[in-house]
Amino acid sequence: MSQETDAVHAGYRPSGDFRPMLPPLHNSAAYQFASHAEAVEKFALRQAGFTYSRTGNPTVSILEQRVAALEGGAHAVATATGQAAVALSLLALTQGPKHIVASSSLYGGTVDLFTDTFADFGIRISFVDQADPSAWAAAIESDTRAFFLESVSNPLCTVADLPAIAAIAHEHNIPVVVDNTLATPLNIRPLELGADIVVHSATKGLAGHGSVLGGVVVDSGKFDFSDAARWPQIAAPRVRLNNTSLLERHGPAAYAMLVRSKFLHDLGPTLAPASAQGILAGIETLPVRAAHVQRSVTRLIDALAEYPGIAAIHHPSLPCHPSHELARTLTPKGTGCVLAIELAHPSLVSPVIDGLKLISLAANVGDTRTMVSHPATMTHCRLSEQQLAAAGLNTSTLRLSVGLEDSADLLADITQSLDLALAATQATAGTKEVSFA
Repeated sequence: MSQETDAVHAGYRPSGDFRPMLPPLHNSAAYQFASHAEAVEKFALRQAGFTYSRTGNPTVSILEQRVAALEGGAHAVATATGQAAVALSLLALTQGPKHIVASSSLYGGTVDLFTDTFADFGIRISFVDQADPSAWAAAIESDTRAFFLESVSNPLCTVADLPAIAAIAHEHNIPVVVDNTLATPLNIRPLELGADIVVHSATKGLAGHGSVLGGVVVDSGKFDFSDAARWPQIAAPRVRLNNTSLLERHGPAAYAMLVRSKFLHDLGPTLAPASAQGILAGIETLPVRAAHVQRSVTRLIDALAEYPGIAAIHHPSLPCHPSHELARTLTPKGTGCVLAIELAHPSLVSPVIDGLKLISLAANVGDTRTMVSHPATMTHCRLSEQQLAAAGLNTSTLRLSVGLEDSADLLADITQSLDLALAATQATAGTKEVSFA
């Protein structure tokens, strides 16, 4: 099926006595077993089925199947948030603890996870320039167990050369984990470009309305985890599994089952069924929303590229962007709702933000409403000066998440705020020679 059809139908067909058209909400914590024998088999993970909603729920299962279909994956595990999806996807690979090579261009919350919480666990991270394949190769250590990056970076929209990075990783039997939140599977499917695992903050573009939190881990089911010395958590016998292995029991689904049966089960970041239902409703309109947003992004870039007060716009559609040619090849439909606007001077940041009437100051992306944020003091506020520089960010950069409003109204709001901020700043400067053009 096409993605447009999968967005509406994947994972669910009306059934039962009432045949509801919408995926029903199964708001139950527990499930009755037909017999004790059935309960034994399901709790021992020898028989598929629901036992307790911490690790599986019928409504959540529909969401998992739908996102897996959209990404072209084999298996998926839903989580309470996108942050949980990132954490669980990597904890399943780095027990020991082990080492991760990660892009230096990441969402600030992911950097917090890596440099603080993962550091407390003993997991080591090497950050590299995403655009330099040789840097990825040079950072590999004997215990490297994952590459991690964003398909389209937040907020500068750099596009990763996934085929090149995956080729390097696979030479060393390292899986590639890709955060596909900003692009969504409507614009890029990392599993088709060499990635092995995809994670989403389903809160963003998938849900699309800013009403629920959620995350998803999608597994291709194709990575070779058969080396028991390298991947004992998957390929070696475990006492927890009565001295059998996940690979022996679940074959290509072994990694996803590790995420679900150990980390989701033990740590408990479970997605609520009502949240899953909300995300499913959002996904149904994802193709329409993605197309509308891409048109608006293009119109805003065209109108603002040389507007007074703007030093640069960071978006792959522009020939000056470092990912321009790569984006034409890997993301021909676009890169999602985000663009970064670099103002001519840091002193313009607060006046421009506070002068907006339609666009909201809020820390989210992928919503129906257009939002602005200041990464250096908001989403990336705990990054050091060196980390900000490595990510290409400075204190003049604004992140714009374009929603479903008319692009003419958005443009009018941005330009009136820029005009007022420029006038006020230049008036304050008095006779000083100041230019914000």
